[in-house]
Amino acid sequence: MTVFILSVVFIAYVLAGYPLLLEIWSRLFPSPIIRQFIPRTVSILLPVHNGERWMAEKLRNLGELNYPRELLDIIVISSNSTDGTAAFAREAAGPARQVIELREQGKAAALNAGLAVARGEILFLVDVRQQIHPDSLRALIARFADPQVGVVSGELIIQDGQTHEELSVGAYWKYEKLIRARQSLVGSVPGATGAIYAMRRALAKPLPRGVLVDDVFLPLCAYFQGFRVVWEPAAKAFDVPASLQTEFRRKVRTLAGVYQIAGLFPRLLIPNHRLWIHFVSHKFGRLLLPYALAATIVSSYWLPKPLSFIALGTQGTFYAIAALDAAVAGNGGFKRITSPARTFVTLMAAAFCAGSILFIAPDKLWKPTR
Repeated sequence: MTVFILSVVFIAYVLAGYPLLLEIWSRLFPSPIIRQFIPRTVSILLPVHNGERWMAEKLRNLGELNYPRELLDIIVISSNSTDGTAAFAREAAGPARQVIELREQGKAAALNAGLAVARGEILFLVDVRQQIHPDSLRALIARFADPQVGVVSGELIIQDGQTHEELSVGAYWKYEKLIRARQSLVGSVPGATGAIYAMRRALAKPLPRGVLVDDVFLPLCAYFQGFRVVWEPAAKAFDVPASLQTEFRRKVRTLAGVYQIAGLFPRLLIPNHRLWIHFVSHKFGRLLLPYALAATIVSSYWLPKPLSFIALGTQGTFYAIAALDAAVAGNGGFKRITSPARTFVTLMAAAFCAGSILFIAPDKLWKPTR
């Protein structure tokens, strides 16, 4: 009975209790931030692996940023690309840029190469695939008027999907963004959006080899130097809807990265700073959810009857609905029930598989996005 109750309470806290706590906290004790646009020199870091097909559109997009051109420095880092990424980046029309070619693969190595030559007061880190709203950089820079702010994260907008699978993945992203917005209001976000974030160059540290989540490592470098990591919804990057298979691979990598981060910053697990509760509840708690769900199933057998039948029946029904989703065709009414259930189970499976980082090399978890 005790194991069952503790498991259920833990699951309820991570999924609903913590977001509710954040909502109340942000309303009662918000920590406002000064916002004023003061132009600063900016180095844009664009790490790319085999991104030739997106390069022209990305460079055009960066050229349309509503920001003084003389203050921008674009650095394209081609990481062991086997297509024409580097050559195309040099020859394509658009704003002036510096192109670095690396034989070593990995985003951490690419960013380290970019950090070594970046001269801007602010680093603007972007990915090649997503398009950025022209006013995004101005919105990010305005937050640095507050001397407490070290990192500003933008928002990733997933375009509306056509299938219930894509809609369920999009709904998960909206849930995530609500949490990040409230975390920012009460203090700091334990990470940033990899496709669009900015930080003070002076706070950046070289990334350890094989780090899977630069957008958590670099913001935490700033946080542990006494600066806030905040979220700016006016800075927007746009992406196409992802399939559940693509989202599964991405979550395995990012959640495996949380294991790495806990090892690199063990202070995150010690309750002597304000970010502790956010990291443990939001990041680390997600890693433990699959085990809590498994404990709930196993402990249900030892509940007194009829509670054991009710608990097992409820859980069995939920997982059966999730399993049925693959067999349910079209976008009918029943799909609206099966698809969210399958999405939840898939994300829990990703959290479980993320533990593989303890046994395999980090680069094995990088998969090309489709």
